[in-house]
Amino acid sequence: MQADALAQAPVDAADLIRRAAALIFDVDGTLAETEELHRQAFNHAFARHGLGWEWDRAVYRHLLLVTGGKERMRAYHTSLVAAPPLSDADIAELHRIKTTHYAGLVETGCCPLRPGVAELLADAKARGQRLAIATTTSHGNIDALLSQALGTGWAADFDAIVAGDDVRHKKPAPDVYLESLARLQLEAHDCVAIEDSGNGLMAASRAGIPVLITRSMFCRDDDFTGARAVLEDLSELGSANQKLKNNPMHSRSRRRDRGA
Repeated sequence: MQADALAQAPVDAADLIRRAAALIFDVDGTLAETEELHRQAFNHAFARHGLGWEWDRAVYRHLLLVTGGKERMRAYHTSLVAAPPLSDADIAELHRIKTTHYAGLVETGCCPLRPGVAELLADAKARGQRLAIATTTSHGNIDALLSQALGTGWAADFDAIVAGDDVRHKKPAPDVYLESLARLQLEAHDCVAIEDSGNGLMAASRAGIPVLITRSMFCRDDDFTGARAVLEDLSELGSANQKLKNNPMHSRSRRRDRGA
């Protein structure tokens, strides 16, 4: 029974996506595997500042439980037994250096969109669905990634772009999703949130939005209880669509729906 349920998950996910009036995307880990570049950029900023900090992947995976780059640095600083004072201005400057370095890394083209993302965006646009972004990252980071991946006019395809600094509370609070719904002027049940992390799942769920998870490198072992579907990546949606097209029962059902 469990194997049958898992085999059906991609088909259910494809149907969930097709029925939505709008798709609301997280960015880091969802649209692209950006977190490794963020980690490298943080370490670059720490070295520039002479802090002697080095976040390896295990440390960074744990720190991802704290949403927001400035908040993440403050949490790490607070956790240290002995550390020099670090003012809010110092944190802001570290974040500025980190963001600049991250943008430079992205501009090298080393961080493409994850499998299935470009196809889903194109299919959604062809179906007349609306697109939105709800993320904890900054507008600068969003633009650096998507200008490289989708071209400089990428923002014209999105009806709402809500970043962490646009709201009072970052994920797992629902603020970015509630603001997205307000800008889209849609009800939560009319949308689907596409996320990669437990924090993202909680944020969207608290806003009442159904969630589809695409597992990412750093958050793949998060607790995804409550997600409507969990996929390895969004290319599984294309496979599910093809299976539906090749299914004679589905074809007959579609003909009946059209009155054929």
